[in-house]
Amino acid sequence: MAASTASSEDVVRPAACGEALAFTTHTLVDKKQVNLCETYGGQVVLIVNTASKCAFTPQYEGLETMYRKYRARGFVVLGFPSADFANQEYKGEKQIQEFCRLTYGVQFPMFEKTRVAEHQAGPMYRKLAQLSGQYPQWNFHKYLIDRNGKLVGSFASGIPPEDPKLVNAIEALL
Repeated sequence: MAASTASSEDVVRPAACGEALAFTTHTLVDKKQVNLCETYGGQVVLIVNTASKCAFTPQYEGLETMYRKYRARGFVVLGFPSADFANQEYKGEKQIQEFCRLTYGVQFPMFEKTRVAEHQAGPMYRKLAQLSGQYPQWNFHKYLIDRNGKLVGSFASGIPPEDPKLVNAIEALL
């Protein structure tokens, strides 16, 4: 494996919850290790590869609105910043965090910068692509995971958080 594909994501027991959440990763800036199965198993999860300097960056607002609207019902958005597409993410993770909070009021969990593009994806994004048949083609691709940790939907970057297709899919799982 080339150094550019290295990731701090580790695979955890897939039997503990569905394959889509069978990973550990680290939070943005403070680098706390998070076992996605233990922390988010039993919830409806939307995993999104994000970027701060992209035409789709305003989707942060819709993602945060969705998170606040549904979190009491067991829904969470997980943001994974990535610079894979046109290097549209800040280099520093503290800068990413400040941008997200100050510009869009992001409170949903954000994780360390992650490689998501097909030829350099980290383990979690390789698994999500294997399960869905689709790697992200750009920033703000969304993977929807049910309460059992099973991937149930993949939504391209051009589908905003408020799109009825995505909203209906989430509401059906809550």
